[in-house]
Amino acid sequence: MRRDDGAVSDLFSHQGEQARRRIAPLADRLRPRTLDDFVGQAAILGPGRLLRRAIAADRVGNLILHGPPGTGKTTLARIIAGSTRAHFSSLNAVLAGVKDLRAEVDAAKVRLEHHGLRTILFIDEVHRFNSAQQDALLPWVENGTVTLIGATTENPYFEVNKALVSRSRLFRLQPLEPEDLRLLLERALADPEHGFGQRPVELSEPAAAHLLDVAGGDARSLLNALELAVETTEADADGVIRIDLAIAEESIQQRAVLYDKQGDAHFDTISAFIKSIRGSDPDAALFWLARMVEAGENPRFILRRLLISAGEDIGLADPQAMVVVEACAAAFDRVGLPEGLYPLAHATLYLAGTEKSNSSLGFFDAVKAVREARRQQVPAHLRDANRDGQAFGDGVGYRYPHAYADHWVAQQYLPRALQGEVFWQPGALGWEGGLRKRLQQRRAAQLAAAAETAADDRGDLLSSSPDDPLLNRWLQRQAGAEGERLDRLRQRFWQDAAIGRLDRVLVVDARSLLWALDPLEAASEGEVVLTTPSATVLDRLQAQLQLLDQLRRPRLLTVAPDAPDQLQTQLAAPLGEGRFEWIAARQPWRLCSAEQRLAWLEQLTALAAPGARARLLFTHPLQGPAGSLRAHLGSTPAGTALAVLESAASKEQEWLAGDVEMADRVQEGLEALGWSVQRHVWEEALELPLSDALLERWFGKEASYRKHLAAALPAADRKGLESLFRERRGTNLPQPLGHILLLAHRLPGP
Repeated sequence: MRRDDGAVSDLFSHQGEQARRRIAPLADRLRPRTLDDFVGQAAILGPGRLLRRAIAADRVGNLILHGPPGTGKTTLARIIAGSTRAHFSSLNAVLAGVKDLRAEVDAAKVRLEHHGLRTILFIDEVHRFNSAQQDALLPWVENGTVTLIGATTENPYFEVNKALVSRSRLFRLQPLEPEDLRLLLERALADPEHGFGQRPVELSEPAAAHLLDVAGGDARSLLNALELAVETTEADADGVIRIDLAIAEESIQQRAVLYDKQGDAHFDTISAFIKSIRGSDPDAALFWLARMVEAGENPRFILRRLLISAGEDIGLADPQAMVVVEACAAAFDRVGLPEGLYPLAHATLYLAGTEKSNSSLGFFDAVKAVREARRQQVPAHLRDANRDGQAFGDGVGYRYPHAYADHWVAQQYLPRALQGEVFWQPGALGWEGGLRKRLQQRRAAQLAAAAETAADDRGDLLSSSPDDPLLNRWLQRQAGAEGERLDRLRQRFWQDAAIGRLDRVLVVDARSLLWALDPLEAASEGEVVLTTPSATVLDRLQAQLQLLDQLRRPRLLTVAPDAPDQLQTQLAAPLGEGRFEWIAARQPWRLCSAEQRLAWLEQLTALAAPGARARLLFTHPLQGPAGSLRAHLGSTPAGTALAVLESAASKEQEWLAGDVEMADRVQEGLEALGWSVQRHVWEEALELPLSDALLERWFGKEASYRKHLAAALPAADRKGLESLFRERRGTNLPQPLGHILLLAHRLPGP
């Protein structure tokens, strides 16, 4: 009997795959297959975010995903594999070598040359490739033979070839929030195919809370602990597997302190430690010291940095600082660990406050906080900005204490979850007794400063990409094309607007790209949407955008000024999803009725994210043509000519008052809808050359100014007024403009 060896091989291969799936860990079996099932990372994968749009459009370029374990890096890569039309290959840098890379590249070249099929190459743990292996990959990424997706737990700026980093878009994944972990826990218990849905498992609330807390944002750690608890617990008499707190504590006992002595945690934490000492904050200094000691940092390294700090930040303000730290370092060498922690803490406290004190026992309170606190991330403004080149905003917002009076400024040095904690309570005697009152005042000032800035805190920046010189040149060219005066007005319009890189910006009733230039540059990872009043304006703006990469272009929509209800339809997103952090407009709704303006404001409020900002600019002439001519001529005209000129100027002021009134009505409408509005008013002096073209615009057959005059002046007076203008062709008329800028902030709901 003849066997079909190929069929038999396929059968055994299929059976092997089925067996591997059955014995795979729970965390692997529960991996999401689609973006809709993916849990967490809403800041980079939420509606309208750049990465989600790129995946949906199958336009994923070179990516490097980095973040702590269990945050979804590999899962996200697999989701991309399932949604792309390109061929997807994967390697693990721990197991693969140059030979494997060459094999994948050769196969990718064949697919591209023979079938026109792109190849996406996913490399897990990409930082494990040595320099030669990364160099071997670079040419094929450079010429587009393969599109790289790398995943790493390390800082790619330090561990990955700089040439690869410069050609990739970076996304930082954050530890999962408790609500995300709870969703995964519930999914694991309910899923009958991949989880425990077919088994009678009861998880008590205290046990669930312990698993969520100790997992520390790591989904894999959570699911592994749940699997261990279920698989090692016998069913009771009713056949139910009951997981209580005691079993949960045995399954996952201690939170890992994420700390790599050669990576970000090392540099960020020592940076926070020294900055806390410089900022005269003993509580934060003790906390970061405890974190380093608990994670196994070499105390001699810490003492060396304390010696540097004594010379750099204390200096001759207290000449004993260096002596004390040196004595503490000698004491540490003599007694060793664990007793050596006392002189280490002593030196820290001396530099952070400045005399000997047994209050260094507060150090162990800080150790307890390290072990129990759920979130211990270094605040962004305290991180070391040198290694990342501020790509993720690390170090931005840090206020240098030496630049302030008394070399101190009220800012927080502790993680957000621990703000207000007190680890060191100075006694009432000696040097620390003299410090007691001042420290209490500073702690109160720090808490007050934290409360004031909490509302504007938008969290960490989670992505970075190479510079785009083409975009920068295009922005400069567009600004120049609009004219110097309008460009100055644009700069004032967006002055001090802290547009985030992940923000979504809506520019309403846009007739020019000028007012979108700042958002396009600032919201590089978010989205900019422009509504245009007509298809003609839309076509003109689209033509100007052809130089830009498709993902960097703003989205253009046509929404008629008298049909605000079209806005939500054009956005094609359910109300409440993909809301905007910024809304901007210049001269909006000039031809709209009061009811239509209110409808616009209601639409924009519904589309505004909590805490959203709006900027609306209204510009109006402070004088009409007759008023400008009257100011130019002074007392020159007399008799009838002067009377006609003054009568026309008076009527013009009545017409112009309507422009100011419209800004007032918009402000009142915003405030009624729950916005807080600030009003900035200024004037701008211009001169208008009195040319034939300008006269035609004012007095032509269909000119609106001519129609205004027809309702206000007799025919003879109108003819005399026009003659006054025509006699002075070639002169410059003063034309002052008034600007009203409404800065609105959407207040949180009840």
